[in-house]
Amino acid sequence: MLATETRGMANTSTTPRLLRRVDPARNMARFYTIAVLPTLFGTHSVMRCWGRIGSKGRQRIDLFECESEAQYAFDRLLQAKCRRGYREC
Repeated sequence: MLATETRGMANTSTTPRLLRRVDPARNMARFYTIAVLPTLFGTHSVMRCWGRIGSKGRQRIDLFECESEAQYAFDRLLQAKCRRGYREC
């Protein structure tokens, strides 16, 4: 890629966060992954995956018009999961 091509590209993706909640007393071993990603159509998405550790889990993608809305949703979800006992790996 040329230097002129990289100048115009915005770095819109956020580093994916992997969270875990493990409580052997309650037989709980869960994961939660969340990331902000650009779409092919110029919008942004918040992608999240969750489930029991060792399983494929479930996935959900929410679409947003601008990156700031997606980042706000990302931050709110991350805070909510941390309040519920999830910790970053």
